[in-house]
Amino acid sequence: MSLLDLFTNLLLGLLLGTFGGVFGIGGGLIAIPALGVLFGLDQQLAQGTALVMMVPNVLLALWRYHQRNRIELRYALALAVPGLCLAFLGSSWAVAVDAERMRMAFVGLLLVLATYNGVRVFIRPAAYSANLRHPWPWLIPLGAGSGLLGGVFGVGGAILATPVLTSVFGTTQVMAQGLSLALALPSTGITLATYALHGHVNWALGFPLAVGGLLSISWGVRLAHALPERLLRILFCVFLLLCALLLGLKA
Repeated sequence: MSLLDLFTNLLLGLLLGTFGGVFGIGGGLIAIPALGVLFGLDQQLAQGTALVMMVPNVLLALWRYHQRNRIELRYALALAVPGLCLAFLGSSWAVAVDAERMRMAFVGLLLVLATYNGVRVFIRPAAYSANLRHPWPWLIPLGAGSGLLGGVFGVGGAILATPVLTSVFGTTQVMAQGLSLALALPSTGITLATYALHGHVNWALGFPLAVGGLLSISWGVRLAHALPERLLRILFCVFLLLCALLLGLKA
């Protein structure tokens, strides 16, 4: 890898880390289509390489969110423990699936989530708070489902957990993103290990992205806390549509 390539990848990591901090997803959701389109990686290799950046970025973003809005430990564990177990199962299955089918399934997932979040922007929301609308043990099945989804698609499960936490459990967007990061941390770690064992990781590309992301993710977290709630939701919806478009256009 030349110095120019290294510098370019660092800049890309800076951009992806900022997005990851704003939306509480570690940057992986946009990294996967970016790696597929810009570097021609197949779906599993793109997902595995994105995880190299996601694991440290999720750790730092989780710490930053916790500093600004304390994350309740029992809530985090109820999401993270089942998420870890199901992420292993999902990733073990995903590494053997046809790459083209995986890509189209990922595009479909993004479109469903974008539609769901877009509809919610125009629906008058119920009151949000730091307290859950339902008893906290109900977070366990959410953690399991999100972990399975994250293991299959290499995104940590935050793309499912975040909207469910706000709509079903009545949390604020910022609280939901913090809890989603707590869910994503162990599940991304086990998913990365699984992808790496099956040769679906480009470490030379992933490490510069990770360094760039670590340098910028704190900016994204600060921006997330400064943005109005409704605007943050709209941006998240647009973000999902952009990811779907980039990945869908990949030949």
